[in-house]
Amino acid sequence: MKKINQPPLNQRRTFLKQFATGAAVLSTGILTMPLQLSAESNSAPDVSDADEWFKQLKGKHKMVFDVTQPHEIFPFAWPRVFLLTNSATGTSEKECGVVVILRHNAIPYALGNDLWEKYKLGEMFKVNDDETKAPAIRNPFWQPKPGTFKVPGIGEVQIGINELQASGVMFGACDVAMTVYSAAIAGQTNQDAATIKKEWLAGLLPGVQPMPSGIWAVGRAQEHGCSYCFAS
Repeated sequence: MKKINQPPLNQRRTFLKQFATGAAVLSTGILTMPLQLSAESNSAPDVSDADEWFKQLKGKHKMVFDVTQPHEIFPFAWPRVFLLTNSATGTSEKECGVVVILRHNAIPYALGNDLWEKYKLGEMFKVNDDETKAPAIRNPFWQPKPGTFKVPGIGEVQIGINELQASGVMFGACDVAMTVYSAAIAGQTNQDAATIKKEWLAGLLPGVQPMPSGIWAVGRAQEHGCSYCFAS
């Protein structure tokens, strides 16, 4: 039986508390329309597309990184560390299969800069700009400037989403999270939830594949031979 790496108990409790808090907030009236998950939803991704996407996953060593929330550089540093250390032990990037699933509170990382600014995603998801210390108005991990990310003892690390994609890392985004949070924003701003959801799908970063749900995607990745890593 394949072993699943689990976070420490206190981390799991913190996550469950955050999830419960978020659910409570959404149940107080912010979410003004029912959750649309059926195939009849105009904005729902085609499940067959996601299954087909996973067929690209190849490699001698494969890992899925389950990203549930913003946590400094770690959700993007771990995939790079996986590639670097495999390379150092004789397995090149081309021989590795890496999947990053952005779900729950990590969903803004799948979205482009225009949506970060328009919907104040930095403020909503508690992501600050390292330079201004104010809530970020752009995706900090999309096309970062050279030298943006450095690690003591290692130096500059290329952990932008585009840089990881160039190394073969595949990114998937949870459609359930996009549905819930776009509807929450619609309820707060008296806008149409379906319109915002459609805008978010159109505003996904290039190469990011929408998944029916993040949990579904984490399961599929393991069915395709990935080991599991909780990446927060």
